[in-house]
Order: sequence, then C-alpha cells, then structure tokens
Amino acid sequence: MAGTSILGISAYYHDSAAALIQDGEIVAAAQEERFSRIKGDPAFPHNAIGFCLDEGGIHETDVDHVVFYEDPMIKFERLVTMYHVTAPASLRSFLKAMPLWLTRRLWIKHQIAREMGIKKGVYCCEHHLSHAASAFFPSPFERAAVLTVDGVGEWTTAAYGTGHGNQLQLCEKINFPNSLGLLYSAFTFYTGFRVNFGEYKLMGLAPYGSPKYADLIRNHLITVREDGSFVLNQCYFNYIGGLTMTNDRFHDLFGGPPRKPESRITQKEMDLAASIQAVVNDVLFAMAKTVHRKTGLDNLVLAGGVALNVVAAGLLSTRGPFRRIWTQPAAGDAGGALGAALWMWHHKLGHPRTPARPDGMRGAFLGPDIPVSSASDDAMLERMGAVWEMLSEEVLQDRIVERVARGEVVAVARGRMEFGPRALGARSILGDARLPHMQRHVNMKVKFRESFRPFAPIVLAEDASSYFEIRQESPYMLLVYPVVKAKRHKVFETGARGLDLLNIQHSEIPAVTHVDYSARVQTVDADRNPFMHRILCKFKERTGCSVMINTSFNVRGEPIVNSVEDAYRCFMATNIDCLVVGNRFFLREAQKNPPLSEEERSKWLRRFELD
Repeated sequence: MAGTSILGISAYYHDSAAALIQDGEIVAAAQEERFSRIKGDPAFPHNAIGFCLDEGGIHETDVDHVVFYEDPMIKFERLVTMYHVTAPASLRSFLKAMPLWLTRRLWIKHQIAREMGIKKGVYCCEHHLSHAASAFFPSPFERAAVLTVDGVGEWTTAAYGTGHGNQLQLCEKINFPNSLGLLYSAFTFYTGFRVNFGEYKLMGLAPYGSPKYADLIRNHLITVREDGSFVLNQCYFNYIGGLTMTNDRFHDLFGGPPRKPESRITQKEMDLAASIQAVVNDVLFAMAKTVHRKTGLDNLVLAGGVALNVVAAGLLSTRGPFRRIWTQPAAGDAGGALGAALWMWHHKLGHPRTPARPDGMRGAFLGPDIPVSSASDDAMLERMGAVWEMLSEEVLQDRIVERVARGEVVAVARGRMEFGPRALGARSILGDARLPHMQRHVNMKVKFRESFRPFAPIVLAEDASSYFEIRQESPYMLLVYPVVKAKRHKVFETGARGLDLLNIQHSEIPAVTHVDYSARVQTVDADRNPFMHRILCKFKERTGCSVMINTSFNVRGEPIVNSVEDAYRCFMATNIDCLVVGNRFFLREAQKNPPLSEEERSKWLRRFELD
C-alpha cells in the first residue's frame, strides 16, 4: 500500500477540485467540472475525489489526512459582520445566503467526513495559505517571496510572505472589502460578462481600447498607496451586501447602465477594459516592488485568481523587480485543493522539501488519462459510429504536422488531462499560426465564441526568444510577452479602431499576435511534453516555423474535454477537421455519421451555460 496519503478539497464557491499527494509527491489533481460537464462546477467534488483516490490506488478509509482549502468559520464570521454593517439593505442577499450556510457550508468538515464515509477529523487551511502553499511548494525555488491576490477568501483578499524549505509565513494582508480581484470583477460585470467566467474576456478585450477611464478609476474608485496597498470607495460598489457588483453611482460615473450580456460590444467596453487593466498592472507592480524590498528575495511565486491575469504577470516578469516568477498553473480556487494538501505535508507535518526541477507540477498533467489505445474506448467509439486509423506515434506526429501545415484544425486528446484553466497539449486544438484567417476561423467556426478572443502561441522553448521578447520560460501559458520587432509587420495608419483592428495582419504569426503585438506564450520543452515538442520540431522542419496556435479543446461554455466520448462529441459538433484520441486519427469526411446540422449544433450548445 502507498505511504502517507493526503487529500485536498476545494468546493462550494467556484471550480471545485480535489488533489492527492502521497509521501509528498503530487499524484493527481482535477476539477469537478471536467467530470460533471458543468463549467466552474461548485458542487462537492465527488467525481474528482474518486478519480484521485483511484489514481493513488487507495480507498477513502486509507487517506491519512483530509484538508479543506479554507476555514468556513472565519468566512461565516465575515459574512455575518458584513450583513450586520449593511443591514437592512443587505436583507435579500442575507436571505439567499444563510440557508446554504446554516445547512451545508458551515459544517463542511462534517459533510466531507459523511460524504467520504470516514470517521477521522478533517482539517482546514486558511484560503490564502492554501494559495501560497500551492505556489511555493511545487515551485523550483528553495526560498521565494510569495504573493497571493484574488477576490476574497475568509477575510483576506491579498497577502504576501515568504517560503523557505518546508515552511510558509504570510507577513501582511489586505482584507475585505478592499479587493483587487473584486474591482476587476466589477468591470467584468459592468461590461456585460459573467463574473468568475468573463474576466479572461475582459483581459482579451483590453488591447482594442485605450485607457481613457484609468484616471477616473484612480480618482473615484481606488486609492493606491505607494506600497501597493489600497482602499476601494464602497460608495460605487454593491458586492458587500447586494446581489450585483456595481450600483447606480458606478453606472453614472461611467455614463450609463451595464452592457446587456450578448449585446454588441462597443468602443466604450474596450476602453473600460484597457483602463482597468492599466490600473491592475500598476497596483500589482507596486505590490511586487514592496514585497521585493521587504523580503530581499529575488524569486517570486504567485497564486490566487488575479495571478491568472497574464498581462499583469508578464509585465512583472519584464519590468522586474524579481529575477524569476513562477505561477501555480491552477492559480484559482481549484489550486487551493492542492495547496491545502501540500501545506499539511510540509508545513504542518514538517516533512522536508527538496525543490523539483523544472518544478513539482509534472507539467500540470495530473488529471484522467486517455491512453494510446484501449479496448473499452474502441468499443465506445464504434458504438458512436466513429471511424479512425490507429497509427504509431511517429506517423501520428507526421500526420498532425501535415494537416496543420495544410491549414486544417486538429484537436488532440491524449495522455493525462491538464489541471487548471489552460490546455497545454493534452486537451488542445492546434492550428497554423502563420495564417491570417485562422484566429477568426477558430473563434467563430470551432469555438463558437467572440471573434476578438486572442489565441496563445505554443512554441519550442529553444526558439521562443526568436519570436517573443521573453524573459523566462513560460510552460504553463501564464505570461504575456511582446512579439519581437523583427517578426512584426509595419502597420500603416488606416484609422481602424476597436474590432476593425482584427483585419490588420500584425506579424509573421498573425493568428497568435494580439492587436498590441502581445502574445500569451507557452514554451514547450522535451522534458515536460515530449509529444508536443516533437510535433513542433517536425513542424519547424516542414515550414521553417516552430509556432502553432494552441487553444483548449472545448466550445464556449463547455469545460475542457475530459474523456474519449467528450472529445468525439465535440469533434462532431464543430468544424474541427481532424481529431487525435490516444494514437487514433480521425478525419471528418471519413465518419459514418454526418456533422451536426446548425439546428442540432445549437441544441448541443444549449447544454452548456453560455456566458
């Protein structure tokens, strides 16, 4: 039987997850949404727990320690305090929240024990300590400064500290209601996107605008001190005791009510996105400077939802003051499950820690496996009418390269699924980054999402500096860097603004170059991902270019595909040309069943909650 097993759990707010470590090694981690097919599923992670235990070869009763990623008692104290302060205006929110808290969330430790059928006690690790542990313990650093920034945990919204060996210490905190994450979410809400889902859209929209509202934000909404601490002016917000993020005073300040979801995006929303991004960049940089000065350390690790703002993180990497930055790939609440387990093993139980190289996350490939071949998967695919070729790995790589070089879109589902929001080659859609039309085609005809959404480049680590002004490796697609000037195209003044900028070819790799010449880079090395590394090498041999599009294998509103069945259904419902599942290769025109009609596709898409 395995040695000491620790199960970490996050649940009930957004993106529930489970993670298992055994004798200090990360064995498995997965989000519940990948199994339930409900994006951001906050439910108790039965499926994710079951997967982790199966992967570890153990039963629930074999788990030595179970750790929840935050302290519900402290969180409840904050809620009751805030409702008391804001009553009676907060009555509706109070009546909505209290039944959940009094029947379920407050008693999470008892519920976990009951759901798992165990009698041992369940521990709680405070929310930002879970974030900090998820960032520091798998990092490659023996010693590092730690910065966590999100919406809110129990009371804390941002914290900094240090990690050294097997110990973590959080030194200073910013508390609710002052929250950089909630400030950004307020603009997500105001620009018509869904909070906790649309922040990526707001970030992608920013380069189309100009930061014309940045001073308005600084003068009315947030007071930023020199050390990066800040205070939000609550006269403009409604999130303390209300059911929305912003209020009428906020709306008046920016000239009208929030944009209605799914309505046309205007230049105003683009300028708002650019403005709040500029403010977040400045605040995070001021925080980092203070953390660097107070800790005297050259390496920084990041976690919390705001750490997934890759634009701000990229600027930290480019502008300093730290020599190196490492961000937890699952920096949001899902990663808290992993952090809680690691905190128990290292910090609480005192087991020594040796930093892993290149890091301890195993490329973030910690989820369920799609093997090269499987008789049960073959039988299921045959029942679905699938037709495929079984190829050797070498021939399969050649086929992928050939099809991408011909301008086709290839989806890949093989090996262990990624943990976190980014597809890194195991559940990915690939395309030719050199083709100007590819960005719009994949957005509109494959992903069925807004045309402005940028795509990430996947590039050979050894070639990355030839394409991007990169300061360090970026294996988890969490840093934005500019395209090098030698690869840019000179753009003549056309008067184009907003989404019209999409029609301008900005570089030699236009499908992954945003309108401000930036790119969310994923570097691929032979150690973390040998299969994709070899594909890029072959693509370079064929085309002279070692960059492809890499976007997650899903459609808008759908979680990333998990199983063979998920992959084939998504393939048949979209305009993906080719599919790879394990070592099987599928051509669209070879399938027995025709692609879905527009009516059938619309019905299928309605299964997922569109944001």
